Amino acid sequence: MNKTVQLQDLGRQDYQAVWDYQEQLFKGIVDVKLQKRNQPELVTDNYFLLVEHPHVYTLGKSGDASNMLLSEKQLEEKGAKFYKINRGGDITYHGPGQIVGYPILDLENFFTDIHKYLRLLEETIILTLADYGIASGRSEGETGVWLDVGTPFARKICAMGVRASRWVTMHGFALNVNADLGYFDNIIPCGIRGKAVTSLQVELGVAQVDEAEVKAKILQHFSELFDAHLTEMSMHLQYSGAI
Repeated sequence: MNKTVQLQDLGRQDYQAVWDYQEQLFKGIVDVKLQKRNQPELVTDNYFLLVEHPHVYTLGKSGDASNMLLSEKQLEEKGAKFYKINRGGDITYHGPGQIVGYPILDLENFFTDIHKYLRLLEETIILTLADYGIASGRSEGETGVWLDVGTPFARKICAMGVRASRWVTMHGFALNVNADLGYFDNIIPCGIRGKAVTSLQVELGVAQVDEAEVKAKILQHFSELFDAHLTEMSMHLQYSGAI
């Protein structure tokens, strides 16, 4: 089993370009897995992409399009894009000030349990928030990470939605750090009515949170929980398009 995970921080990148890049890496892992049937000595790679997107809304394959409250013209006026994509979950927002993580892993290198995978992703964020003195947790039947679960003040700080095929994952999580939460007013986040959205910046009551520090904490907890070795991704693996 290969527990080395190649890390790449892409900075701010267009959603479509990174989606294409994910698909490229995902397909590469799947192709090797198919070859392993005849060449069992082959080893599959694992990747972890960190990125910040310009304003964009994405709707999961089982999502309800009516949870998008803006017309195409209104989206254009707000400088935002909208995509229907192939992850689980409903609608969410990505934008500046949000840390998005896309682990593209062959789970056969770790464990073959999608439920466990999602719980460990959530735990990665829960432990990161605890480093800042913020208590968070899970909401039954709703993926992601929440604050004040089970109270009238329940609010979501991190959305999650993944795709998995042949035990290979893609898509991932989006943690609100310094994000403009006003953009969530244009959707019914994750299709869940009556619950608020928050950010690390709001919860700490500060002007700005150091996003590099948050990323470092996320990666530390991820590597410990998955018993993974993180290494910088080789530059030749970069997407040949816009990345």
